Amino acid sequence: MSEQSIRVTVESDLDEVTAERYYDLYYDTFKDLETRAVARQLLHRHEFLEEIHDPRVMKYVAWDGDRPIGLTTLTKDLATVPWISPAYFAHHYPEHTARGIVYYLGFTLVEREHQQSSVFTAMIDAVIDEVHTVRGVCAWDMCHYNNEILGLGPIVAKMLGDLPGLEVGVVDTQTYFAGVHELG
Repeated sequence: MSEQSIRVTVESDLDEVTAERYYDLYYDTFKDLETRAVARQLLHRHEFLEEIHDPRVMKYVAWDGDRPIGLTTLTKDLATVPWISPAYFAHHYPEHTARGIVYYLGFTLVEREHQQSSVFTAMIDAVIDEVHTVRGVCAWDMCHYNNEILGLGPIVAKMLGDLPGLEVGVVDTQTYFAGVHELG
């Protein structure tokens, strides 16, 4: 694959074979979070496939020739994201909400052999172009492990940091506590 051969398209649906292939990649990519994050980070297969086939969720597909090698999801219909509150965004960003330009970034996947290439950046750049063109709001969530341990939060913030008129920051956090008795 040459870096020039990567192209990104926006799809409203994916065929069954591609959807199943991406679920396998999705599971492989995020399965370790089952034991690293308190909140469930992994969609069940049926939830993943519903999202892949939901036309309200844009699928940014990275291609190497005619082969899909990466996927990012983005939606303006916040009701498609069951773990967030659309009312929060409507309250805090009423003008953006009225214009229909509040987006939520779901997940980004890149096939293993392409993870050190520009595939991730190409898909995120396409999302940034969409949101920045309309001067919208784009939110996403990231568990502590991905943000602090892997450092993905600062990477994404750096990608966005050069856009004029855009401020990136944490809007909320969820902290989990446990009271544990010692055994013995």
